[in-house]
Parts: sequence; C-alpha cells; structure tokens
Amino acid sequence: MEILTLDDVAKLLKMTRNQVYTMTRARSQERMDVPLPVLRINGNLRFSKSAIEQWITTLSGEGNPREV
Repeated sequence: MEILTLDDVAKLLKMTRNQVYTMTRARSQERMDVPLPVLRINGNLRFSKSAIEQWITTLSGEGNPREV
C-alpha cells in the first residue's frame, strides 16, 4: 500500500495544499456524500493512494460533475 502526504495528494488532484486540507476538515464538520478518504497517523494527515484513486473513480462514475 502506497501512502501519500498532503503535498502528494495536492499534486495528484492538481489542487493547492490548503484546498486539500480544507476538504479533510470539511469531512469531519459536515456530511459529505463522498468524503475524501484520509488517515490520521500521530496527528499527521496521510492518504492511501488506492483509496484516493477509488474516490476519484467514484466521483467520476456518477455521470454528472459533483462539487466536493
């Protein structure tokens, strides 16, 4: 299993580091239909590459664009 950092995910999603961090905070503050999968290890944000890829597939497979 490949583990990614916040910077890795930002680069993968072509977003800023702050945008990804905001998505991880929003996940715990409100109900999201398809939340960004995040791991918290010793207070650090980490992401499973396969979980992020599945998340992208789920979003794109809906047939209509969704705002996360």
